[in-house]
Amino acid sequence: MNAIMSKTTDKVGALMLLILTACVSAMSASAQEVTWSGEVAAIFQEKCQECHRPDSIAPMSLLTYEQAKMFAPVIRYRVENRVMPPWHVNPQIGIQDFTNDRGLTDEQRQTIIAWVDQGAPEGDSSLAPEPLEFNDALVWRLEEQMGSAPDLVVESEPFDLAAVTQDKWFRPSTPTGLTEERWVKAIEIRPKNSQSRQVVHHALAFLMQQDDGKRGLPDDVDIPFGPSLFMEWAVGKAGQIFRPDTGKLMMPDSQIMWEVHLHANGERVPDAQVELGVWFHDEPPEHRTILSMLDAQGPNSLDIPPNEIAVTRGTFVLAAPARIENFQPHMHMRGKAMSMEAIYPNGEREVLSFVDNFQWNWQINYVYDEEAAPIVPKGTMLITTAWHDNTANNPHNPDPDQWVGWGDRTVDEMAHNWVDVTYLGQEEYERLIAERSSAAR
Repeated sequence: MNAIMSKTTDKVGALMLLILTACVSAMSASAQEVTWSGEVAAIFQEKCQECHRPDSIAPMSLLTYEQAKMFAPVIRYRVENRVMPPWHVNPQIGIQDFTNDRGLTDEQRQTIIAWVDQGAPEGDSSLAPEPLEFNDALVWRLEEQMGSAPDLVVESEPFDLAAVTQDKWFRPSTPTGLTEERWVKAIEIRPKNSQSRQVVHHALAFLMQQDDGKRGLPDDVDIPFGPSLFMEWAVGKAGQIFRPDTGKLMMPDSQIMWEVHLHANGERVPDAQVELGVWFHDEPPEHRTILSMLDAQGPNSLDIPPNEIAVTRGTFVLAAPARIENFQPHMHMRGKAMSMEAIYPNGEREVLSFVDNFQWNWQINYVYDEEAAPIVPKGTMLITTAWHDNTANNPHNPDPDQWVGWGDRTVDEMAHNWVDVTYLGQEEYERLIAERSSAAR
């Protein structure tokens, strides 16, 4: 018995020593000084300053140490709670590889938190990275990546917005001027001038054209044509570059029908206006990407009781093999979370993405890396589930005692999942699956 107790004591002692050593190491790491010049400034340059600079979309500038230190407590709270930078997909669930990932790594998040907890020291200013040089906020953001200015620019009709008035939804139409069909490689929308940036809440561009929806699809694919939504501008999303083998089709004599949501800011804006920039493929791409709006509710049928958390769900069955290109939740002030799940024809289920920290004033398009984008068989069911928090615990809720239904206003609600789907022929699907299986070995 004494021998057994002795061995047990030794094991417990060894375990306690390991735990103590780990604790000391953790305390030592946390005690290391973190400074603006040494570590934090580089993170801000990579993840924050594109928005947090003069004339951009953020409410304050974070270009210098003095500016950042002033807001250090707010920065800590928003970083710790994954509000900023605006990347709200759950880091532990579903696909984690994205072409446009703007989120912080765990190490970066802990570095910023430690910096604030240590009093936000500047450190040796000679170690700080050189300040970045930024283009004007109203340039075409995709121009540098695309290597040229847009091939086509379409402007909305200007709107004369009074200094004080109710929100306006302006819906004019503009001819594209195209005389031949062209395949789109990238799209971007922007407010045309700084005054428009102050009053345009968001802008949608719908492509209106004579099109049966079958051009650019495999011969054995027969699907209903998706919605005509072409691109949007909102805080968090300005445009999109499609994969080299995909694109969207614009036809001759097409038009852009705009939906521009405007809100007054106390000063008259006589020419509130947005414009659409389009870059074209030189040759038709192999595939046509179709935007599918997957509802987490029946059409226009959201009905959220007061003082409750509501869960709604919608399904969409793929009529052909496909590559799922992205995940973009869209809700309003009571939006809390949204997931996209696949149920495969063999009955297996997989959560593809889960935004568990939805922020209504950011519209984020989570674009999968090409090697991570799900390639799924015909008959796959995509399930979109939405959670709306209509309680007093939701700090963004204007009135938890109100029933809430579907509507365009931010005080109303929506539950859309905008997904670009690239449909594949059966032979191509089987080839791509085989290539991924081989690469994974």
